[in-house]
Amino acid sequence: MSEIGSGARVQPARPGDPSRMGPYRIIGRLGAGGMGTVHAGVAADGTRVAVKVIHPQQAQEPEFRARFRREVELSSRVTGPYLVPLLGADTDAETPWLATPYVPGPTLNEHVAARGALATAGTLYTLAAATAQALATVHAVGVVHRDVKPQNVILTPSGPRVLDFGIAHAADSTSVTRTGVMTGTPGWISPEQYRTGATGPAGDMFAWGALVAYAATGRMPFGTGAPDVVAFRVMSGEPDLEGVPGPLRGVVERALAKDPGGRPSAAEAAQECWELLASQATQVVRVDALPTQAGNITEAVWDIPPGDDPAWHLPTSGSRRRRLGALVVAAAVIGALAGGVVALMPGDTGDGEHPASATPSSSAGTDGKAKQRQAANADSASAQSWARTRTAQGEGEHDVARGVLHDQGVLAQELSEGIDFTPGTVRFDEPRREVYLSYRLASDEQGTMYAETEIARSMCETLRDVVLRVHPNLPYRTYVMVREGTDQDPQVTWQDDFVTNTRCRSAADNDGGQGSGAGQSSAAGQGSGAVPGWTPDEQGLGQAMIPSTDGDEIRVADHAARTIIQRTNGMRPTLGTDRVLGNGELKVGFDPGNSAMYVWSDYGTWDQKQVGTWAAMTAGEACRALVNQRDLAGDAWPYTRYAVAVIGGNHYLMIRWGAATTLADCPA
Repeated sequence: MSEIGSGARVQPARPGDPSRMGPYRIIGRLGAGGMGTVHAGVAADGTRVAVKVIHPQQAQEPEFRARFRREVELSSRVTGPYLVPLLGADTDAETPWLATPYVPGPTLNEHVAARGALATAGTLYTLAAATAQALATVHAVGVVHRDVKPQNVILTPSGPRVLDFGIAHAADSTSVTRTGVMTGTPGWISPEQYRTGATGPAGDMFAWGALVAYAATGRMPFGTGAPDVVAFRVMSGEPDLEGVPGPLRGVVERALAKDPGGRPSAAEAAQECWELLASQATQVVRVDALPTQAGNITEAVWDIPPGDDPAWHLPTSGSRRRRLGALVVAAAVIGALAGGVVALMPGDTGDGEHPASATPSSSAGTDGKAKQRQAANADSASAQSWARTRTAQGEGEHDVARGVLHDQGVLAQELSEGIDFTPGTVRFDEPRREVYLSYRLASDEQGTMYAETEIARSMCETLRDVVLRVHPNLPYRTYVMVREGTDQDPQVTWQDDFVTNTRCRSAADNDGGQGSGAGQSSAAGQGSGAVPGWTPDEQGLGQAMIPSTDGDEIRVADHAARTIIQRTNGMRPTLGTDRVLGNGELKVGFDPGNSAMYVWSDYGTWDQKQVGTWAAMTAGEACRALVNQRDLAGDAWPYTRYAVAVIGGNHYLMIRWGAATTLADCPA
């Protein structure tokens, strides 16, 4: 859960997300990680909060609840200028949660990725001093952070803030679904924790030293790569501190000592860094104008520009489902006037007839890039059926059109940067029982795949609300998406039955496109050996991102990763890239709760067809790795499922998954 800072962009809520947690109204998501989901919330007085909700499977563990309760009680006593305090929590709820103030700004990780290392010595010394001071405050009340890393430091306009000081101890003291797992991120785990599992304030200081070095250089001091390789460097190698300013290097070197007894305490490091900061401040601020308080010194030299504030006022997919009934009722009062507005949306002639269109481009069926669903019957929607559609007639159809365009308009504002989505018109074919949405979309191939998945999901949710709940007498049961473009004929890109698809699952997150009643997309590939009752999801992916200390898991993951990396690089001409990929872009991990191995890539330049090609190869290698290990270890090897995903920006797509039963069943 600590992977997402409170300064993240508000994303749409998802089916099943809560509408409230305690006194807070949930309006969207800030992110998710291995422990749970971080929701954007609003208090009764309008205060913005980050509400962190624990995964249900962990909430069922009595040991977790006991530790979580104790640490929340400790955390309620921790306050300080460089921390994000606890506002409230419910450790006895069916799903435990805690809330903190929302803190605007990028994480240190995001800042370095976008802008590089911290640009000035004053800003760097401020970060070092403030984060050490935050840890000193935490340690003083007997709490150990245990998850100090750049993703947990927010660079606010007024200075740095450390996140997750309360829940980290509770989380890391728990088995997290299996004995022996090590919670944390490679490169930020201390040598003694790797060797013996020991954690404490000295472990936080080791991670602090690595964090300051990363902020100063833009590099992880022990490099990147496979988790076991990074662990070896942490335990046996020397850190790369080239570029850390001389005055700061001494305290960072001591913090990174292999022997925890040789590291400074957080209070000692903070004092040393405040002195360095005061010395630096005299170089940029007149001596007679130099502030005397540490906080004022921070403001004097801090030069991180304020970032974009997320649009918390936007309704999200979860909230729009709850509010759509009221929206429809209000729209019905407006009556014919609103109906006239719908009838004259862009792309309409205003006469109730849609202009005739030519047949779709032949490339839709040949290059694998169009997401046209081939329905079970031969009479699928097409450019011809689109040309025969009409505008809304009657109260119910006008409510449908208003609801779809409203929700698609919200989605257009919420999609990732670089995706230009414009909803067009909503039209109807009553004999075919179909509702059509036209749209325009400009993006790269991977962004297009993600956007059209979200458009389909939103349209399905809206129609289930308006047609099935508000106007059940309407005959419609299928929605159709039609993509229009300046230089191309209209193309039917998606078609699905919103009545039977009760969870509005799309091809990108169902069982490989083979599930009943789920819209299909060639982008999602062909599910191989789909597992009834199991679908990979962000929670499983989050679990897979937690480094393992199990010897068999590490060995299997390392072998699978090396094989997949080798084969991926051997496919570079097919994948359209000259770049040699490695562990930084292709990763393997395990979700023990669902007996699944995940393989994922964050290399974002493949187009849709190339993603499918890579995923097909990867699925076969993942399946064979699991089957071979089970042949060696027998029933002692618990993993029987695999999933292949791609990650880009603030979204992910599950591309291929299945059951690893026999080698003959693995994808070729």
